[in-house]
Amino acid sequence: MRSPRPRFARPSLVVTAALALAAVAGCGGGSSTAGGGSAAAPGGGAFTPPKIEALKSLGPGEGQVNLVAWAGYAEDGSNDPKVDWVHPFEKATGCTVNTKTAGTSDEMVNLMKTGEYDAVSASGDASLRLIASGTVAPVNTDLVPNYKDVFDGLKLKPWNSVNGVAYGIPHGRGANLLMWRTDTVKPAPDSWGVVFDPGSPYKGKVTAYDSPIYIADAALYLMSAKPELGIKDPYALDDKQLQAAVDLLKQQKQNIGEYWSDYTKAVQSFKSGDTVVGTTWQVIANLVEADKAPVETTLPKEGSTGWSDTWMVAAKAKHPNCAYKWLDWIISPTANAQVAEWFGEAPSNAKACEQTSDKSFCDTYHATDEEYFSKVHYWTTPIAQCLDGRTDVKCTDYSAWTRAWTEIKG
Repeated sequence: MRSPRPRFARPSLVVTAALALAAVAGCGGGSSTAGGGSAAAPGGGAFTPPKIEALKSLGPGEGQVNLVAWAGYAEDGSNDPKVDWVHPFEKATGCTVNTKTAGTSDEMVNLMKTGEYDAVSASGDASLRLIASGTVAPVNTDLVPNYKDVFDGLKLKPWNSVNGVAYGIPHGRGANLLMWRTDTVKPAPDSWGVVFDPGSPYKGKVTAYDSPIYIADAALYLMSAKPELGIKDPYALDDKQLQAAVDLLKQQKQNIGEYWSDYTKAVQSFKSGDTVVGTTWQVIANLVEADKAPVETTLPKEGSTGWSDTWMVAAKAKHPNCAYKWLDWIISPTANAQVAEWFGEAPSNAKACEQTSDKSFCDTYHATDEEYFSKVHYWTTPIAQCLDGRTDVKCTDYSAWTRAWTEIKG
C-alpha cells in the first residue's frame, strides 16, 4: 500500500475569542447540524456578510497564484516524485503555484488577512470567519466547470455558503471514526460509550484526539446519552452543557493511555497494542491494517464529528484568474483523485472515483454514501451566539473550550 500523506497537520484549532467573535459579532454563524443547509443565524435568518461581488468572467491568467493550503493539498513532487498535480497545472495554465503550508486554521485566517494570498483550503472552523470578515469573496461557480460534478451533499452547506450563495469549492471530506483491536475489545462496539465508560476494562489503553475541538465528540455522545441536557448541536453548548461535556471528559481521562494529534503515533500505538480503542481517521486504520494489526472501524450509532474543506478566493486576490483556474483544476477528476488518495479523504468530485489508482478507494472512504455522511457533524468554531438557533441563552465560545481542554488534561 502506498502510504498517503494524511492530516498530520490538521488543526490544533487555537481560535481566540476575539477572532471568533470578530468574525460573526452581531450576525450569527453556521449550523453544524449534519446534512444542514446554508449558514443560518440564531433565530432562523442567514447572517449578512460584507457586500463583495464574485468574479463575473474569466480573463487570461496572471502568471502565478499564491495559495494557503493544508500539507498534502498542493503536491509538486518534492515529497514524492510520483505525487505531483502542481506542475501539470502550471504547464496547462501558465500559472506558477506558490504554496504556503499552514498548520492550523487560525494560521490560515491570519495569512489570508495579509492580502498576500489568492486562495485558501479552509476547514469549517475557518471558512465562516473568512466570509464574515470580508477576507474572501463569493465564488461564481459558473466559472468552475468541474463544479457540476461535485457531490450534491457538499454544495451550499453551512461551512461554504451563506444564504444560498456559494463562497467556495468543496475539496473533500472525512469522518472521525471509532477504531478497536478485535483481539482485545469484545464484543465489537457500536457506540462511543466504549470510550466514555467509567468502568472500562480497557483502562490505560483508550485514546482520544488531542484538541479542544474534541469536546464536541463528548457533546455528540451526550446528545443521546443524556437527552435531558438538550444538546442539539455539538458545537453549540451553553455553560451547563459545556460543563457536562467537561465532566465526561475528565471522567474519561482516567482511562486514557495517551491523547494523539500526530497520526504516526496513533498508528504505532494501535499496532503495538498500547492502544486498543479510540478515535481515528480512515487513513490511520488503513495503515494499521496494512501492517496486519487486527483492527476494525465503525461510524458509531450516535454519528461522529468530521471535516469538509473548501477552496476559497481572496476578496482582493491579485491573481483571481489563476485562482479560479486552480479551483477548477484541484476538483478535476484526475487531480481530485490524486489528492484524495495521497491525503486520505473522500474526494468531492463524483468522477474522481473513476480515476483513483485503488479502485475500491471511494468505497473505503464512503465517497458516494450520502446517508453515511448525513451522520457526520462537520467541525465548526463555537461562538457566543448559539449555532443551534437558541436566542434565550449565551453559548460558550472557543476560548472557553480551550480553557476547558487545558483543565481536562491537567
